[in-house]
Amino acid sequence: MSEILFIRHGPTHWNRDGKIQGRTDIPLSDDGEREVRSWQLADRFHSWSCFCSPLKRARQTASLLGLPDPTLIDALLEMEWGEWEGHTLESLRAIDPMAFRRNEDRGLDFRPPGGESPRDVRDRLSIWLSHLQADSLPAVVVCHKGVIRAAHSLATDWDMTDDPPQKLRDSCAHLYELKSGALRARELNIPLRMS
Repeated sequence: MSEILFIRHGPTHWNRDGKIQGRTDIPLSDDGEREVRSWQLADRFHSWSCFCSPLKRARQTASLLGLPDPTLIDALLEMEWGEWEGHTLESLRAIDPMAFRRNEDRGLDFRPPGGESPRDVRDRLSIWLSHLQADSLPAVVVCHKGVIRAAHSLATDWDMTDDPPQKLRDSCAHLYELKSGALRARELNIPLRMS
């Protein structure tokens, strides 16, 4: 058994505006950079391996946190939102509220046009976790909300048709135990922002 700590990237302009980013490679905003600079990780995490999504916002976050040379992993990319990237959830719901609700009610099988489902994200994360070598652990993972939700789904069997068993807060880290490729929540919502 080992440990793996998931951290979501800092805020971007699109986060502020409520736009769906998906794979669109948006950098951190100036405010986002300032926020991440205010985050602090416990010293022990700085000696852990670091894996990171290849998208700018995640790489910038890892760098600002002072994490050692992250290994870029495609399995940690945000969910592909296809034709819906750049839109807000409100604007999409306004187009056809009933159709959007039916799609949301599918939980893990929700799928944007031309995109992937949360189940797809969970499956690729699960495959990557199952192939992690012992010498790569413990590890810090800097990624995206969709990947962190997928990790929580793996650890709790959450099917995403309802709210998660425990709310996953922004500006927090989420610690899991990893054993034989399986995740188990150890400590969620570890504050990063120091007041």
